[in-house]
Amino acid sequence: MRLTLKIWRQAGPNVAGRLVVYAADHVSPDMSFLEMLDVVNEGLIKKGEDAIAFDSDCREGICGMCGLVVNGIPHGPDRGTTVCQLHMRRFKDGDTITIEPWRAKAFPVVKDLVVDRSAFDRIIAAGGYVSVNCGGAPDGNAIPISKDVSELAMDSAACIGCGACVAACKNASAHLFMSAKISHLALLPQGQVERARRVVQMVTQADAEGFGSCSNEGECEAVCPKEIPISNIARMTREYLRAVVRI
Repeated sequence: MRLTLKIWRQAGPNVAGRLVVYAADHVSPDMSFLEMLDVVNEGLIKKGEDAIAFDSDCREGICGMCGLVVNGIPHGPDRGTTVCQLHMRRFKDGDTITIEPWRAKAFPVVKDLVVDRSAFDRIIAAGGYVSVNCGGAPDGNAIPISKDVSELAMDSAACIGCGACVAACKNASAHLFMSAKISHLALLPQGQVERARRVVQMVTQADAEGFGSCSNEGECEAVCPKEIPISNIARMTREYLRAVVRI
């Protein structure tokens, strides 16, 4: 296949960026999207040009580092997948593909398609953990947890923190990410001790980072590679109100 790529190039966070057009020749339908970008970069390096900067790590849909906006959709057109799981057979010969970074005030561009997602780390540091000293690791069956509750908690724990929810939201809200982390811990007995403090501190930190409010339109759920449901946002809201009343 021969494709036309419109790729966002930006030398640094304080430099204006622009879309630059590249031709991608001899693209195999069996290539992953990132493999295609690797081939384009090899061509740029041979010509003495600066390679396109983009994040990637596991390339197995586990870490979420590969987050890109492909033709206006975070992680591309396939539901429940990350960019590294997107294959070129999804496109046709002669297609034009626009590739951009996450767009959010809280995710400043580092270079080209790489953004700084450390705001998520600071939200987790604010309360997304269990710090109670439990001694040694308890036996797996020591604390009875119902199947329904454990499945809900594990569904929430599937969030990989990629930031697609933020990129899709017109308000750049981090509610789906936060609610997944808060739901995961609030549903389990190990998370009860810090339950109220956790939700208040994480929401406060998200506001300080510049994330917007939730408009309940569901774009976040639609692009989430792990298909985290927005029912978690409702749970987070209840947890927050409960915590504020208690405080």
